[in-house]
Amino acid sequence: MSKDSPALLTVRDAAERLGVTPRTLKYYEERGLVSPTRSEGRYRLYDEEDLKRFARILRLRSLGFSLHGITEMLKRPLEPVDGGHRFSTESLQQIRDAIAQQVEALDARIETMRRELKEAQKLRAELSPDLDYLERRLAGENADTLLEQRRNAAAKAATTAKASNTGRSAKAAGTANAADATSARRAKKPHKTEPNNTTPGKSTPDESS
Repeated sequence: MSKDSPALLTVRDAAERLGVTPRTLKYYEERGLVSPTRSEGRYRLYDEEDLKRFARILRLRSLGFSLHGITEMLKRPLEPVDGGHRFSTESLQQIRDAIAQQVEALDARIETMRRELKEAQKLRAELSPDLDYLERRLAGENADTLLEQRRNAAAKAATTAKASNTGRSAKAAGTANAADATSARRAKKPHKTEPNNTTPGKSTPDESS
């Protein structure tokens, strides 16, 4: 290595410089946040730019930013502002849009998973009595007795569902009738004429005065 070549550090030396463990550096590399060079023996080697990038990642993590957020931030350059470095408004907007897009995609994914979970729970509820019947039959219980229990359970469930639907219909009808009655009472109220407080001979001021 020539004297003009930048100093390269091993993962252990780089970790010591940054005050973290070698595993931490490897973790961020695995996440694609840093891409160190490799020696002929395939050992990781880090230069000063890598260390600066690591330091930036560690600082953002200490401030509570997610790895996905940091990934988007690292794609945009910082600009010198008042002795420090900040993102430009354009960069902030780009970061915001990228993260918002990820959140929207996750929301859609969550909604899909909720629907799938609901369907799975419904199917499980349907299969559970079948499994119970088969296990009890295998345990030696009488088939006719078990089938009669299933008929009674099905009839009870149908009655409960019918009663529930009737109750909801009655409640909806009661709400509608109450609304109609309120409208009728309002319609029967005599209309009060607003008193005219204008002094004779004087015009009432308007917005053009």
